[in-house]
Amino acid sequence: MTSTDTGTTFLTQDAFDRLKAEHEQLTTTGRSEIAAKIEEARQEGDLKENGGYHAAKEEQGKMEARIRTLEELLRNATVGEAPKADGTVHPGMLVTAEIFGDEEKFLLGSREGAGDDLTVYSEKSPLGAAILDQKVGSTVSYEAPNGKTVEVKIVSASPFEG
Repeated sequence: MTSTDTGTTFLTQDAFDRLKAEHEQLTTTGRSEIAAKIEEARQEGDLKENGGYHAAKEEQGKMEARIRTLEELLRNATVGEAPKADGTVHPGMLVTAEIFGDEEKFLLGSREGAGDDLTVYSEKSPLGAAILDQKVGSTVSYEAPNGKTVEVKIVSASPFEG
């Protein structure tokens, strides 16, 4: 899944369904559960020194922020097929690239589509923009935020099956 220039996010059907289910859970049982925690903590007395109340309110704030993020993501999503393995780097692909002599494997796309153990680069990032639509075996360069030129050799690109 990836973001495009217009703020639209490309999602596979699986990713869209997973995020929609998360949104549904948070807006139904998630909200009910946190409201119950807040009410329970509120009944414990003085709210100024009530750690359980403040923790529940903080949890509620984080959950509401996640709900807003999911709503925006789902509202602007374009659902489609995962990219095909055609030897070209596309959004939604797992890319292996040689950078500074080391091989790095990362997802070109959105954090929403990856697990915690996978590095993700947006196709709008300097690295992502440089390798987007390039062929496996190509060597490209881009200017890093620190002003240095970085050379990248694309070793492989395959559809991400996460």
